[in-house]
Amino acid sequence: MSGFTKSSLVVGALTILLGAGPAAAQCGDSASGFSTWLAAFKQEAAGQGISAGSLAALDGVGYDQKVINADRRQAVFTQSFLEFAGRMVADYRMSQGRNQIKKHAETFARIEQEFGVPGPVIVAFWGLETDFGANLGDFGTLQSLATLAYDCRRPEQFRPELLAALRILDNGDLRTSDMRGAWAGEIGQMQFVPTYYLDLAVDYDGDGKRNLVKSVPDVLASSANLLKHHGWQAGQPWLEEVRVPAEMPWAEADLAIKHMRSEWAGFGVTMVDGSALPADGAKAALLLPMGRLGPAFLAYSNFDVYTQWNQSLVYATTAAYFATRLAGAKPVRKGSAEAPSRDQVKEAQQLLQKLGHDVGKADGIIGAQTRAAVKAVQQQLGLPADSYPDPTFLAALRRM
Repeated sequence: MSGFTKSSLVVGALTILLGAGPAAAQCGDSASGFSTWLAAFKQEAAGQGISAGSLAALDGVGYDQKVINADRRQAVFTQSFLEFAGRMVADYRMSQGRNQIKKHAETFARIEQEFGVPGPVIVAFWGLETDFGANLGDFGTLQSLATLAYDCRRPEQFRPELLAALRILDNGDLRTSDMRGAWAGEIGQMQFVPTYYLDLAVDYDGDGKRNLVKSVPDVLASSANLLKHHGWQAGQPWLEEVRVPAEMPWAEADLAIKHMRSEWAGFGVTMVDGSALPADGAKAALLLPMGRLGPAFLAYSNFDVYTQWNQSLVYATTAAYFATRLAGAKPVRKGSAEAPSRDQVKEAQQLLQKLGHDVGKADGIIGAQTRAAVKAVQQQLGLPADSYPDPTFLAALRRM
């Protein structure tokens, strides 16, 4: 579930390399034409130095409609934070996560000293991505990437990933048989996209290979290296549950707006147990994943790293919350928010579009564009501007 974010350096370079050949000029939405496209891609890849042995791994690759179906579906992120977190941060994952932290304590201590990332942060991602390596996925990585690289929806995104996967084979880090994973081509126990694997994977067990499928030390250290690459700040918090008052300037609750904790205290925000926030200059955003009536968190600068790992706010908040739980925090207070259904969110998006707001695709997913549009209309209507399209907001929107 890592989300398809990529190294701009690697992807930019590989896009230039693949940008002018015949494969770059073609795409398709069905199996017809795939074999012709793949032959052209192999010629281009050979021109970029990919070995004949690695190119041979593409010989049995075909167009996979199951991959296309999965790409079009992606319904998991229509769930609310409480629904998703309730399922993913289950008791068994908490128990296994704590056990993993103990089991690999020496490795985590070394990693935190070298990369600045604490064990609970890494373990939370590990648990969410693959249940600590138990469920890597069963899609052929090269077939998935080739299918998506040929598909017309996002070819510019996946063609560099396919080339990077071939380079991983050339480097000897993995064998073709190891390359099975998620439908979108992510690899290994942390579901790295190939460009990140190529750029940031670490040989931490000293065997001369960067194996994110079988080597736990490589998996954990590579994850820390990726988080550091995204800007993780050693020794700093990432997420902290708080309480919010019944009335406050709700428009300030926005990941793009950061205030000092002393300022949040002035707005009436307190620690989750009701005690005063530290009256200091530490900056954080107020995160209300389900609006003013749901859970509330202060999201510090390190939380931005979570949204780079996966752009879904539901996933990012769940991963950060899971890490706080593993670090000793209590279960989140649920509040009284009413989560809209996917159809209700779609209707709200369509009504917002009619009012001239850009929400992207009306897909029932509450993304950044939808939140921004909701906030703008809430302010226009004099409603609490918490950016959440709950059923009360939808009712007001219908009356406009």
